[in-house]
Amino acid sequence: MTKNEHEALAYLIEEARKIQMTEDETTAQRRSFAYGNSVFENPNITKDMIDQEADRLGL
Repeated sequence: MTKNEHEALAYLIEEARKIQMTEDETTAQRRSFAYGNSVFENPNITKDMIDQEADRLGL
């Protein structure tokens, strides 16, 4: 990685730290993470299944 690339990446990381996600964004990210990891183990898992289970658990 060049010095300029490193500086650009460091700048982007600092800017990202300033972002405050909404509750809806956090929920969507959590469910997306759960789906992405679950589908590796079981390709029959759907996004709807993740949403239903998260709703059932109050997440």
